[in-house]
Amino acid sequence: QVQLVESGGGLVQAGGSLRLSCAASGRTFSRYAMGWFRQAPGKEREFVATISWGGATTYYADSVKGRFTISRDNAKNTGYLQMNSLKPEDTAVYYCAAGSDTYNGWDFYNYRGQGTQVTVSS
Repeated sequence: QVQLVESGGGLVQAGGSLRLSCAASGRTFSRYAMGWFRQAPGKEREFVATISWGGATTYYADSVKGRFTISRDNAKNTGYLQMNSLKPEDTAVYYCAAGSDTYNGWDFYNYRGQGTQVTVSS
C-alpha cells in the first residue's frame, strides 16, 4: 500500500503561483509513476500531469503545458506540482496518484490521495 497526502492548496489571485506537494508513505514511492489530476465543481476529473518513477519522463495536459511543472524527490518520498500563471479555470480539487506507469487515466492509478482545494480568483 502507498498512502498519499496532498498539501499546498489555497486561494490565490489570477496570475499567481502555488506549489502542491504529495507526501507518500508505505511502500517504496520511487517504484511508482505519479500523476496529478483535478476536478472542478460539476465537471469530470481530468488529467493534469504525470511523471515517471525516476523523473526522466513527464507529460502534461495541453491546458497546463508551459504553466505547470511536475517533479519529484524520491529521497523525500514527495512529489510536487508547481503551478504558475494560474487562471480562474484552474480552480479545482487537485489529487495526486501513484501507479505503475505514466498514464493519463485516473482508473490506471492504484493509489490516490484525498485532494487539496485550489481556488483562483479573478
